[in-house]
Amino acid sequence: MATDTVIDVFEEHRPVLMGVAYRMLGRVADAEDVVQDAWLRWSRADRAEVREPRAYLVRITTRLAVDRLRQEQARRESYVGPWLPEPLVTDFGPTVPDTAEQAVLADSVSLAVLVVLESLSPLERAVFVLREAFGLPFAEIATILERGDSAVRQLAARARKHVEERRPRFDVDPAQQRDLTERFLAAASEGDLDGLMALLAPDVRLVGDSGGKAKAPLRVVESADKVGRFMIGAARLGADTAFEFRFVELNGGLGLLALVDGKLDAAFQLGVYEGKIQGVYIVRNPDKLQSLL
Repeated sequence: MATDTVIDVFEEHRPVLMGVAYRMLGRVADAEDVVQDAWLRWSRADRAEVREPRAYLVRITTRLAVDRLRQEQARRESYVGPWLPEPLVTDFGPTVPDTAEQAVLADSVSLAVLVVLESLSPLERAVFVLREAFGLPFAEIATILERGDSAVRQLAARARKHVEERRPRFDVDPAQQRDLTERFLAAASEGDLDGLMALLAPDVRLVGDSGGKAKAPLRVVESADKVGRFMIGAARLGADTAFEFRFVELNGGLGLLALVDGKLDAAFQLGVYEGKIQGVYIVRNPDKLQSLL
C-alpha cells in the first residue's frame, strides 16, 4: 500500500475515529491524542493483514480510548467543582442527510448524555458508544474489546438501563431553544427574577464547569429560585463588561458563546423540555474552550 494511500485511508475514517474517541473521553484534546496514537499504529501496521481498515482503526481507537479513560477517571476525582464535557461544535446536516441518523448522532454527543456516560465503567461506555451511536453489531464489539458475545450483551444492557434512568429529557427544537435562551439572558441582565422564574422548571439544575480556573459555582445549583438568583447575581457582577454573544451548534444542540473583547469567556447551553428550561450548562474552564476559538 503506497504512502499516500495509507494516509488517504486513515483520513477517510478520521471523523468516525474522532467520534468514537470524543464520546468515550468527553474532551477534544484527549480524543485528538488518541486518534494520533491510532495513526501511529496504523502507519506501522502490516496492512497486508488488514482486510477491513475501518474495523481495524475503530478497534485500535476504542482500545486506546478505554485505556485513556481509565487514567482520566482517577484525575477527575480531584477535579475542582462539577465536571462537564468539553463543548464540541457540531453540524450534522451536510454530512448526515438522514434525519433519523442526525437525531441519533446529536443525542449521543449531547452534554446531558455525556455527563451520564461519566458514571459508566470504561467497558460499559465503550459498548454503549459503539452500539448506540455507531450501530456496530455485538459480534464486532466483542472482537474490539476481546470479550465474549454474551458478556458484551450484558454490558450493553447495563449501560443502556443506566443511561435511560439518568438521562434528562430535552426537546431539540432550535427555534424554541433560541427563543428561551434569548429570554433567559434578557431576564437575567435586567434583574427580572419573576421573568426568569417563568422560564425555569421547578427542579432546574445549573452546572458550571471552571476546573478552579475561572469563577463558577463549585456545586450544582438546584431549584428555579436558586438558579434564578444566581443568574441575576452573575449578571450584576458582569454589568460593566461588554459581552458579545454568538449562537452556534454545540454537541448537537443550540449553544451560545460569550466573548469579552474578542476572547471566549464561556460556552452556554440550555436543556429545554415542554417549554421550560430544565438544565443550564456553563463551561468556563479555559482549557475546555480552546477548541471553540
